[in-house]
Amino acid sequence: MKPVLQLALDFVDLPRALQVAEEAVAGGADWLEAGTPLIKSEGLQALRELKARWPGKTIVADMKTMDAGRAEVECAAKAGARVVGVLGAASDATIKECVEAARNYGAEIVVDMIQVEDVVARARAVEEMGANYVGIHLAIDEQMQGKTPWEKLREVAKAVSVPIAVAGGINSETAALAVEAGASIVIVGGAITKSVNATEATKAVKEAMETGRAVESEYFVRATGPDIREMLSRVSAANVSDALHRTGDIPGMRPLAPGTKMVGPALTVRTAPGDWAKPVEAIDMAEPGDVLVIDAGNVLPACWGELATNSAIQRKLAGVVIYGAARDTGDIRELGFPLFSTLISPTAAEAKGFGEIGVPIRIAGVNVSPGDWIIGDDDGVCVIPKEKAVEYTNRAMDVLEKENRLRAEIQAGSTLCEVGYLLRWEKK
Repeated sequence: MKPVLQLALDFVDLPRALQVAEEAVAGGADWLEAGTPLIKSEGLQALRELKARWPGKTIVADMKTMDAGRAEVECAAKAGARVVGVLGAASDATIKECVEAARNYGAEIVVDMIQVEDVVARARAVEEMGANYVGIHLAIDEQMQGKTPWEKLREVAKAVSVPIAVAGGINSETAALAVEAGASIVIVGGAITKSVNATEATKAVKEAMETGRAVESEYFVRATGPDIREMLSRVSAANVSDALHRTGDIPGMRPLAPGTKMVGPALTVRTAPGDWAKPVEAIDMAEPGDVLVIDAGNVLPACWGELATNSAIQRKLAGVVIYGAARDTGDIRELGFPLFSTLISPTAAEAKGFGEIGVPIRIAGVNVSPGDWIIGDDDGVCVIPKEKAVEYTNRAMDVLEKENRLRAEIQAGSTLCEVGYLLRWEKK
């Protein structure tokens, strides 16, 4: 079959889903999927409204059925779905019931392989049971860890003859790769639904699918490891805090100059109060792009000044964070070096040499280890544990992307209360 673009409407609010679908259809979306969150939130009415507005479009119900296959397929088909999703992890009995019910009601079945251990074997088995499509689905949480679905997609494409759908963070840069790897149905969600202009985003994905060439995208791309710094430079400390479930910030840490932005892995320093030796020694030990994070006990006098800043600039450090005091702030501000501290004092400490470099520290109740990623801007400083750096960099990008869409809706005449459907979702 000619590759089709399936739009995944993974919203919890039907009005927003319909608005984005309107934009995406104008951009060339072929199939419209009522995502699982939308069906759980709005029920089968979501299918009915999609079918009523676009009677000529294939409507997909992402039911993720695990049991009661016949009943769920019947409900979805009668509500307007032509394709109904069942989980590959469901029993053979459930999948067979879904297939039989779909035949009775003029629908088709896609079997979603999310979290199936042996995808190839299961794909062959469900094809024999009569499934119309096999879905390769990389979970959102796995996408955030930098994983991709391409290897499994290629393996399954060689093993079955039914059309294959693929989902998992696909955008205009990867849609062509999805087709090349064997997908007949390219499922795209966030790259369209979170875009400021869903019509243009859809056109970009369609272009990539039709030409076989990637179309560059500023957003909806995910870090894999080496690109963490570049990805974090696109987001804010507030985005990171949201991604970290509203944690991760170092209380009381403020930038010396407005407009400061700092991103880099931490080199930690613990120094005795009133001692500037270890912070200065750490400059020579740091790698270019590192951020010095100094625990000076949040007391005076200053353990950092203009000469240390010039040294840090020569070593190409990305910035410094001081749980304590800095001085020479006018000179440092003119140098344009990112400095964050909790205190400022004109009085300098002395070089005594007490302390440690490259050890775990705890400042203002926040743990910082060597190699943790530090991001700082006008709002303050956040810390991303190094073992979660890829995941939470991607989650921060996800926060930014969602906010871009909401901002566009507000600027078009709505309000935050309205776009967030606050009254509807207030806890009763």
